Amino acid sequence: MAIVSPHARACDPAAHADWQTQMQQAVSDPLQLLQRLGLEFLLPELSASAARQFRLRVPLAYVSRMRHGDSNDPLLRQVLPLTAEMQDVAGFSDDPVADQAHLRVPGLIHKYHGRVLLICTGSCAINCRYCFRRAFPYSDNSISPQHLQAALRYIAADDSIHEVILSGGDPLSLANHKLVQLGAALLAIGHVRQLRVHTRLPVVLPDRVDSGLCDWLQGLPQPAVVVLHCNHAREIDTSVRAACQRLRAAGAMLLNQAVLLRGVNDSCADQIELAQALLGCGVLPYYLHQLDRVSGASHFLVADDRAKSIHAGMRAALPGYLLPQLVRDVPGAEAKSPV
Repeated sequence: MAIVSPHARACDPAAHADWQTQMQQAVSDPLQLLQRLGLEFLLPELSASAARQFRLRVPLAYVSRMRHGDSNDPLLRQVLPLTAEMQDVAGFSDDPVADQAHLRVPGLIHKYHGRVLLICTGSCAINCRYCFRRAFPYSDNSISPQHLQAALRYIAADDSIHEVILSGGDPLSLANHKLVQLGAALLAIGHVRQLRVHTRLPVVLPDRVDSGLCDWLQGLPQPAVVVLHCNHAREIDTSVRAACQRLRAAGAMLLNQAVLLRGVNDSCADQIELAQALLGCGVLPYYLHQLDRVSGASHFLVADDRAKSIHAGMRAALPGYLLPQLVRDVPGAEAKSPV
């Protein structure tokens, strides 16, 4: 029986501590996490070095969806710092998608025609062990007032840029008033027509989707595209479905991108169940990513042949609108590359 925290199940955001308090209360001690789940026997698999390099961080709302006593729980495996992370594997690096080569000013990444990505913050509610930015130099790329002005000047000088992607970290870890200010500054540039938000918070901390966030989204001149990051159907419970409903009611277009992860979601059945669960939330699958080869994540790698076999099984079982594109991020390519 899963441990259910008082923060996790009700759909009414007013029934909980506020989302910022919940972020502060996130579990950061691997032993405490294992004790909560009755999994102390996994302690020898953990790496203190891995936890020091990239610390554990997981909200109680997400912990509540993990299965008590299940060492292979797909949610647990995404956050647990294992000894496997300390393997030095050829082809894995700290910057697998060449973000730093495409920094135009601090915090602004320009890889693809027509759109730029703004690193709004290094903060996130959860530290996923496969995160491709786990070693990103956030301290050098914070959106300070000076850096933001440089980013705005860069965007204003290039009228081919029509979309700004808010990323991080997680942009929804910013307070609502900061999102309002940032959105207004970006949309004041005449050729910027679209804001896109890449976020995991509505999945791991659903109470983040509060009235202030919804008011901001609803007040935008063009509906925002909100790209969620959900990897497994078991990440979705009533609170996540309610958060997605609030986002949709605020006018947001909801898409999902997942990462194919060995031992987490690397079966056709897992992916079909995820697609159907997303549909129940009003979210369309967008991308299924092959793993970005970041140092410390080699144990999550799924071979291309297996990835293509899983995708073929999905194609045979799902309607086209529920079939995400199977892609990888290839440095220097003009867009995400099909696998």
